[in-house]
Parts: sequence; C-alpha cells; structure tokens
Amino acid sequence: MSKKNDKIPQQEFLFGKKNYTFMFIGIACIALGFILMAGGGSDDPNVFNPEIYNWRRIRLAPTLVLIGLGIEFYAILLNPKK
Repeated sequence: MSKKNDKIPQQEFLFGKKNYTFMFIGIACIALGFILMAGGGSDDPNVFNPEIYNWRRIRLAPTLVLIGLGIEFYAILLNPKK
C-alpha cells in the first residue's frame, strides 16, 4: 500500500545549466569553424582556385574547431555542484 505522503522521485538531468550553456557555446564554435572552412572550390574542375589555401580556411577555421572541442571537453568535466 502506498501512502499519500510518498513523493515521486524527481528526475534530474545529467548535467547542470552551466554545463549545457558551455556545451551550446562549444557546438556554436565548432559549427562556425566548419562554416568558415566551406567553399573555395571552383565550378570548373580544370581551373585551380588558390582561394582554397587562404588564411581563413587553413588557420582560423581549424583553430575554432579545436577551441570548440576544448570547450566541449571542459563542459563535460565541469562540476555543476560547485
């Protein structure tokens, strides 16, 4: 028999609000990196476009992706109870 005073255990999320905020920031940073990497191709496969080797695609975009992965790693390890 159950009592009326028995409380239903509340479901808790695995991470806290701070963790999810950092995860969203990390995902946005990774997405921005992949967006910056896109493009630079040529419509004609016989024509070389040197735009594919510019600073944005070679340095900035991969750096943003790695920073985003670092933020994701931090968000997973962050203790929300502190």
